[in-house]
Amino acid sequence: MTKITIEGNNLLSGEIKISGAKNSAVALIPAAVLSKEKSIIYNVPEIKDIEYLIKIMELLDCKIEHKNNTLYIDSSNLKNKPIPEDLSVQMRASYYFMGALLAKFGKVEMSFPGGCNIGARPIDIHIKGFEQLGAKVEIIKNRYIITADKLIGKKIYFDFPSVGATINIMLAAIGAEGTTIIENAAMEPEIVNVASFLINMGVKIRGAGTKRIEIEGTRKLNNGICEVFSDRIECGTYIIIGALLGKNLTIKGVIKEHLEAFLMKLKEVGVKYSINGDTLIISKTENLKPTYIKTLVFPGFPTDLQQPFTTLLTQATGMSIIEETIYENRFKNTYDLNRMGAITNIISLNKLEIKGPRKLHGTNVIATDLRGGASLLIAALIAEGTTEIENSDVILRGYSDVIKKLENVGAKIKITE
Repeated sequence: MTKITIEGNNLLSGEIKISGAKNSAVALIPAAVLSKEKSIIYNVPEIKDIEYLIKIMELLDCKIEHKNNTLYIDSSNLKNKPIPEDLSVQMRASYYFMGALLAKFGKVEMSFPGGCNIGARPIDIHIKGFEQLGAKVEIIKNRYIITADKLIGKKIYFDFPSVGATINIMLAAIGAEGTTIIENAAMEPEIVNVASFLINMGVKIRGAGTKRIEIEGTRKLNNGICEVFSDRIECGTYIIIGALLGKNLTIKGVIKEHLEAFLMKLKEVGVKYSINGDTLIISKTENLKPTYIKTLVFPGFPTDLQQPFTTLLTQATGMSIIEETIYENRFKNTYDLNRMGAITNIISLNKLEIKGPRKLHGTNVIATDLRGGASLLIAALIAEGTTEIENSDVILRGYSDVIKKLENVGAKIKITE
């Protein structure tokens, strides 16, 4: 168990380079089992979730070389083995092995996937999609056993545009005869990243990034090469930090098309920044304005930036409202924010009000989930005095080299076991 200690209220200047997207990388690695023999994935973030996925790949007898943010994967000796709970429970993204191994072998057995406790995140959409392709799904105690003598391409409609289900059904559909069509598919950039990897292997995929995706099943796959997009959520988190503490803070690796709703909200609250290509420069903003935010699937305001943005709004003059429409348990960070001096109030299951501006003070807090931990990290950076963040491993799950990146721009921060 790790603890992050921060001495707050220091201006930050210099350059931060955004790492590869967590939500892309954690899907690309399971997808690599579909390649003919070898895959190369560039710009892989150095985070805990990647470490656990590599352990699962090695369990399946894949050979992995991980150096210079690049994964070299040899799946020529791939074996289909049950994925145990001690590995699957470490991250939500372990469920991508369901679609990939089902396509490859017609069978997969694994324990329930884990991840942050931010509310109910059922995988019924995934299961329904597998069944529509012809798979049989059994749940025995805490294990899924999914089998198929033959997968047949079908037209599948999602009741909700789930990112995980979209990717998982894309993966499974590669092993199906004929064409699979996903209607009401998620449109997040991570889906385009995964589709590009699969297309590089020789899969015919049309429509990734739109509401309708077509996948032609095939057994003739090549080796795969891809590069992970830069992480839009990490990027947004550092932009928020820059709006609160920046002094010409430079952020490299920005893809503004992935962050349009977020950037529009920043302008709405009065944050000023400049973008030139993939470089954004930002300084501390005085007199922040309140706003109303409603989280939505892409291209709407991302739920993963809701909690970091909450900390920003503690410094805005007036009342802000956040409506969380994706997860029902994503305000747990506010209890510790209030202990640091914020005034927030959960006014309904999915609505939060934030009154500001408030001076925050350092204290001992606990990170309960990845993005909630990021919210507390931002609060600690702007607080008077010293803050200790317990259970900070959850932050390291999604923010590559976060301590080093913040140290390099002037933050007084350290991590201890």
